[in-house]
Amino acid sequence: MRSPRYADRRDAGRAPAAALAGRADDGALVLGLPRGGAVVAAEVALALGAELDVLVVRKLGVPGQPELAMGAVAAVGDAVEAVWVPAVLDSAAPEPAAVADVRVREEAELRRRVSAYRGTRRPPDVAGRHVVLVDDGLATGATMRVAVRAVRSSGPSRLTVALPVGLPAGVAVLAQEVDEVVCLLAPRGFRSVGEAYADFSATPDAEVLEALRRGGSVD
Repeated sequence: MRSPRYADRRDAGRAPAAALAGRADDGALVLGLPRGGAVVAAEVALALGAELDVLVVRKLGVPGQPELAMGAVAAVGDAVEAVWVPAVLDSAAPEPAAVADVRVREEAELRRRVSAYRGTRRPPDVAGRHVVLVDDGLATGATMRVAVRAVRSSGPSRLTVALPVGLPAGVAVLAQEVDEVVCLLAPRGFRSVGEAYADFSATPDAEVLEALRRGGSVD
């Protein structure tokens, strides 16, 4: 990518929102992956007139290389689902004890975020509904794959993944696991999600809550 395609995450959300116009089932549920994905998802939900909520997922980074995902965990009610990336585990060969430490730490942060974003609200009903999972981009795909597994366990009628940008190989793998992938940008020279954005600064909890308010999820 020679220059950023999107100004920021709100701008990025308008692209998949336009692509999904008229294609979401009645009663569709849009779930954003916090933090950044929640901001993108709010734009999608507003455009579709759909219910908005979050599905909290945490990347499990390789010990000493936290940006490299060896897996991910997602909150499903009171349970936690995990997905691993075998190729990364094989190449990095982290010590089992270090992997366990990472999982304990990330599960604690996962539960903190669930409490911060949802409070006393119950998780939304998924069974029998068209669910649109949204993130701000796809690199290894570990976090989105665990999100897909978590949603599948609740029995949606249809599952769509919507992304402003993604690694072509990751998008292709994901397309085999869901009913539809809507990805607006999958460049051959993909190096990072952030390259697609002029502003890819960290999303604080307050911005996630503001996105949920904008989408009508919280008062």
